[in-house]
Amino acid sequence: MNLHQFRFVQEAARRNLNLTEAAKALHTSQPGVSKAIIELEDELGVDIFARHGKRLKRITEPGQHVLKSIELIMREVGNLKRIGEQFSAQDSGTLSIATTHTQARYVLPLPVAKLREAYPKVNISLHQATPHEVARMVIDEVAEIGMATESLADYPDLVTLPCYEWQHVLVMPTAHPLAQKDRIGLDDIAHESLVTYHPSFTGRGKIDQAFAARKLQPRIVLEAIDSDVIKTYVRLGLGVGIVAEMAMRDDPLGDLVVRPLGHLFGQSVARVAFKRGAYLRNFVFKFAELLSDRLNRELISRAMTGHVNDYEL
Repeated sequence: MNLHQFRFVQEAARRNLNLTEAAKALHTSQPGVSKAIIELEDELGVDIFARHGKRLKRITEPGQHVLKSIELIMREVGNLKRIGEQFSAQDSGTLSIATTHTQARYVLPLPVAKLREAYPKVNISLHQATPHEVARMVIDEVAEIGMATESLADYPDLVTLPCYEWQHVLVMPTAHPLAQKDRIGLDDIAHESLVTYHPSFTGRGKIDQAFAARKLQPRIVLEAIDSDVIKTYVRLGLGVGIVAEMAMRDDPLGDLVVRPLGHLFGQSVARVAFKRGAYLRNFVFKFAELLSDRLNRELISRAMTGHVNDYEL
């Protein structure tokens, strides 16, 4: 048995047993993937996959155990590579970060700049995606660290830690009637045309829950994943916007008014995520510390060994 066979089995499972897609992901041929899997099954003496003709139909019971072992082996292979890079490359290499647009645009620039000052030989690879895709990229080792508000805590293969709290804010033109109010109520905005986030992004679930609890139906006229897009359409008069407070920190605000909405939608928590059991290089710890003064190497190390799953902000 060899690592190629392990990769082929693992990728086949990840691609919903579609060997053609697995072959594309691994830059090889479909017959080659099929042959390698059969050879591993013959060597182990068990069927990893049940078949209908040449098609894989499901993972067998012994196959489930084989996949768990392969996952451990491949994780440790990745750790070996990172250990080698850590001690041979003298803190150089690439830090891959998976995150959402809001974090990438408004939260990460300063920590990334500070990391480059501390580790000038380290390059940054930034992957912007949905929260679920962020989690998947960390699990699949496309990224070493993930950051998002939604979803990350739902994956048992990830170690997640709260990073910071934030709230939504209402954004509107200075001439809007609501701009005269210091404290906005849910009834005030229930019948306004609203411009806000797509349901899977940036705490949108809290907004929907608050309206539903009051049996109110918001008039959402535009959904986006990008805070800058939301602000653009607010400036064009499409409606009032609900955005993350981070998105307004560097805005000149000459033509917009901002009002806090934490009393309506509560506080949201941005989280960082690492693959459980992964070996983290020095600059990964450093980057996490730059993200929040609540994070430090000792805390993260304890969490990675299973002693801490969370902590209070």
